[in-house]
Amino acid sequence: MDAFTLHRLHFAFTVTFHYLFPQLTMGLALLIVILKTMALRTGNEHYNQAARFWAKIFAISFAMGVVTGIPMEFQFGTNWSRFSKAAGGVIGQTLAMEGVFSFFLESSFLGAFIFGEKRLGPKAHWVAAFLVFLGSWMSGFFIIATDAWMQNPVGYRMGADGQIQLASFLALIANPWVFWQYLHNMIGSVVTASFVMSSVGAFYLLNREYREFGRTFVRLGVIAGVIASSLMLSPTGDGQGKNILAHQPVTLAAMEGLFHTQQGAPIAILGQPDMEKRRLDNPLIVPRALSFLTYQKWAAEVKGLDAFPRDTWPDNVPLLYYAYHIMVGLGTILMAVMIVAAVALWRGKLYDSRPLLWLLMLMLPFPYIATTAGWITAEVGRQPWLIYGIMRTPAGFSPYVSSANTLFSLIGFMGMYAVLSILFLFLVYREIEAGPAHEAATQPGSQPAAV
Repeated sequence: MDAFTLHRLHFAFTVTFHYLFPQLTMGLALLIVILKTMALRTGNEHYNQAARFWAKIFAISFAMGVVTGIPMEFQFGTNWSRFSKAAGGVIGQTLAMEGVFSFFLESSFLGAFIFGEKRLGPKAHWVAAFLVFLGSWMSGFFIIATDAWMQNPVGYRMGADGQIQLASFLALIANPWVFWQYLHNMIGSVVTASFVMSSVGAFYLLNREYREFGRTFVRLGVIAGVIASSLMLSPTGDGQGKNILAHQPVTLAAMEGLFHTQQGAPIAILGQPDMEKRRLDNPLIVPRALSFLTYQKWAAEVKGLDAFPRDTWPDNVPLLYYAYHIMVGLGTILMAVMIVAAVALWRGKLYDSRPLLWLLMLMLPFPYIATTAGWITAEVGRQPWLIYGIMRTPAGFSPYVSSANTLFSLIGFMGMYAVLSILFLFLVYREIEAGPAHEAATQPGSQPAAV
């Protein structure tokens, strides 16, 4: 395998593994603020205990995110040096702001939130929780702004030496690609956190332990989950689709498996791309649906891959097609599960419905799969460009780092991250096994309250 391919696999592996952790912490930060708000408004210590429990899960995931995120910063220099040299003057702005402002804000007040509750008092402790949430969501914004510039470069000028210079910081952060991608990503993190919280709550209810907390976790997880999963479909999913249509129409054609330009183009729910014959095998289609969703006209013309030069097609059309359909399919299933659970919650039957509780508990890994598929869709869809329309991917990797060195470090990272995975699961298991009652026991005079 050549060095270029290994560089791509190396970064893909590290970034995919890393994002397993921030997607939980960013969503969980919001749910913890909600729990603290309920505690402040009701004076019910039960919600404080619930927030303390999830703060520990948050801290474990946050620590793992830091450990796995730092190597990616170095990979810009080790694996993608020519990209860093050319674009560092632009992306360095947002990456530096993510570290200096967002990460330090989040990490500093996380310490205050976990260790300073008795000294801070109820209101100041709520502020600490809110600032952790603010820091995590600001961090997400600056990372998304960096990726959005690679998807739709704006606010730059080309220097005489070929390096890309920042011409307008306002244009960089107000990139039209940022808005919908940011909302879609952050609401996706809420979906993940909602399923994790409701899964743990369902586990407690099925085991008939910590029932008060189990009900709280299921109720908050389902309510937040049904709202967030619906927003993932519309308006954020639709808005991101409009981004792709406007700026990367060839990507849209590949995502949908649309090989030929059509009026009244269908949506393929299922099918297998045949790149040799340039068609979908065994397609299950909804006639004219793609034309309506993209242009709000049933007979509108949608450009297929045949409308674009072959060298501008995404490198791996089948991977892009399957990733996109996995994301959409799982997203639909996740929304349906949350709607069913919400109806049962409204009717007062969810807490005693063992089939639904089992369903909520077993759904835990699927938001992670859907989110990973979504990021594969975004990044594979940008190919063959590293910076869309400016720098092709082969022009950005480090030419003097050999394939042997890259493979050696990739294998090393895989081994190290396997150990980290085991450690993460063990630590989270210990916290879930100890349960929220452990938090109640550590607070003098506190009693679990009925929900």
